[in-house]
Amino acid sequence: MNLRSALSILALGAGLLLGAAASAAEPAEQPVAPFDDGPYVFEQPSRRYRAWWICQGEVVRQEQRARRKGTIIESRCGYPHALRIPGAEADRPVAYSGGRIVALSDIHGQYQVMRRLLRAHGVIDGNDHWALGRDHLVVTGDVFDRGPQVTETFWLLFQLQHEAQAAGGAVHFLLGNHETMVLYGDLRYVNPKYLESARLLGRPYPALYGADSVIGAWLRTRPVMLRLGDTLFLHGGIAPENLDLVSAMDATNAAYRASLGRPKDAVRADPATARLYDGKRSPIWYRGYFNGDLSTADVQALLQRSGLARIVVGHTTMGEVASFHGGRIVAIDSGIKRGESGQLLFIEDGKLSRGLMDGRREALPELQSVPEDKD
Repeated sequence: MNLRSALSILALGAGLLLGAAASAAEPAEQPVAPFDDGPYVFEQPSRRYRAWWICQGEVVRQEQRARRKGTIIESRCGYPHALRIPGAEADRPVAYSGGRIVALSDIHGQYQVMRRLLRAHGVIDGNDHWALGRDHLVVTGDVFDRGPQVTETFWLLFQLQHEAQAAGGAVHFLLGNHETMVLYGDLRYVNPKYLESARLLGRPYPALYGADSVIGAWLRTRPVMLRLGDTLFLHGGIAPENLDLVSAMDATNAAYRASLGRPKDAVRADPATARLYDGKRSPIWYRGYFNGDLSTADVQALLQRSGLARIVVGHTTMGEVASFHGGRIVAIDSGIKRGESGQLLFIEDGKLSRGLMDGRREALPELQSVPEDKD
């Protein structure tokens, strides 16, 4: 991070006292300290990209012709690296062949913590390029909201996905409840910096991630559930009555993708999507593994019915990566959202461990109770 960016973040921390507004188009009630953000990149009908930055509170614009083999957008401020926007080639799914899996969750705009953690364990190199070869990285949702570097986090994951694919590996970003919330206009947890970005750019905040934007289009291709070998990954969890959503995973993921950006009331009222968005029982919200809703015997029966060894979830903040119900449930929301530290989950040859901020690895603890902070 350069000095100017560091000072911007410090200024934000001291000066951003706004409450989250109901609409990103509304002006801020108090002035927001100058900051860096971006780029927000939109595809234009004339085969051009339009990129917008906010550098020290001033809007900067660039237009660039799209290239068939990929378009390079140089860094102005915000995300610190040049961006490669891939050409017309579609994402090529990478089959899982039993290699190492690394997972984390609930980054919530804490780009610096995520980057330090990934560097410490050789997932990325010192220049933030993919370094995990043919292995797989899974992020189980919630990049949006709370923290001050949501934009940078999305761009790093976007770039890593394409670099991993070229190396024969994969980055899997799964949608969490905060992705769906922002896209359907629930802005209660948005960092005030981004409400100001939206005001300066003249768009409601969800529209900065519309289908015409590069990241917005990418989000609309992401799944909610992913199975790698005998492990199921998702943000919240699977309630017993929703096990059919796992057996019909492709249809479930397609239903989520088709519903992104629809109004909150509409997706909750539509019988086709209601249980996908239910605030307590849906796959992006469920906490039943930790609140006494299910016993260990119930969890074991759930896994046996689905042919799984374990389910890996985020959403419920533990402050560490830990296992529950005899290792059948692994919770990976390690509290990155607090901006201080985080942990990774490793699955290698059927063995599970966790990675710490200093690069050390250790065995997973088996917990019986859940910390008070479950947000």
